[in-house]
Amino acid sequence: AQHSIVLLQLVVYIPVLALGIPLNSIAFWVFCCKLKRWTETKVYMINLIVADSFLLFTLPFLLYFTKYKHPVDYLCFAIQNIYFTNMPMSILIITLIAIDRYIAIKFPLKAKILRSPLKSALICGFLWIILIIYSSLYPKFHSGWEGCCFRRQSIQPRYLSLFSTICGYFIPLGIVTFCSVQVIRCLKKKMATSPHETKLLQKAVHIVSVNLCVFAVCFSPFHIALLLRFAVEVAEARSLLPGVTTYIKISACLANCNCCLDAFCYYFAAKEFPEFS
Repeated sequence: AQHSIVLLQLVVYIPVLALGIPLNSIAFWVFCCKLKRWTETKVYMINLIVADSFLLFTLPFLLYFTKYKHPVDYLCFAIQNIYFTNMPMSILIITLIAIDRYIAIKFPLKAKILRSPLKSALICGFLWIILIIYSSLYPKFHSGWEGCCFRRQSIQPRYLSLFSTICGYFIPLGIVTFCSVQVIRCLKKKMATSPHETKLLQKAVHIVSVNLCVFAVCFSPFHIALLLRFAVEVAEARSLLPGVTTYIKISACLANCNCCLDAFCYYFAAKEFPEFS
C-alpha cells in the first residue's frame, strides 16, 4: 500500500509541479505587473497565488517524507507548518473571493462602502496571522506524531481537528456554494442589451460554475476523509484506521492539485468580472 501511495503521489505531483510553478508565476506577473489598478480581486488573487506557491513548495518534501518515512524533526515541523497554513489559507481566500463577488453583483450600491482594496488586504493579513499562529501551535496541541513525519500514530479523537475541519472547510464550502448560486441567479436575471453583453454574461456564469466545481471536487474528498478518521477514532475502530489513512493520502493528492488549478480559474475570472462589478 505504501509503495502504491508513493507511486500515486509521483504521478500526481510531478505534473502539478510542472504546471503549477509556471501557471502561478505567470498569474503573479499578470496581477502584479499588468493590472495597474489595485482592486479587491487583485489583493485576493496575489494572496491566493502566494498561498498556492507555498503549498507547491511542500509537495517534493511530502513525496520524500512518504517514501523514506522521515522522522519528526525541525524540517518536518517546518514543512508541516507551511502545509497546514497554506491549504486553509487557499480555502479561505477562495471563500473571500466568492463573498466579494456576491456583494459586488447583488448589492452594487452598498459595495462601494463594504468593499475596498485596503479592507481586503487587512482581512488577508489577519487570516495569515491567525493561521500561522494556529499551525505553529498545532504540534503542541497534538502529541502523537511520533514515528514518521505527516503520519499520526495516536488513535485518540482530536476535537480540535474536528473543529478546524468544520470551520476550515465545511462552513466555507456552504458560503462559497450560497454566494455562487446567488451570483449565477443575478447574472441570469440581468438583461443583456447586445449580443456581446449576452456572451459576457454567459461567460461569467460559466466561470462562477467552474470555480465552484473545482473547489468542491478538489477539497471535499480530503475533508470527508478527515471526518471519517475522527469517527473511526471516536468508535475506537482500530481495524478501519489503515484504510482511512490510505484514503486520506489519496484524497490529499486531489486537494493538492487545486494549487495549480486556482491560477488558471481565477485568471479568467479577473479578466471577465470587472465588466460587472
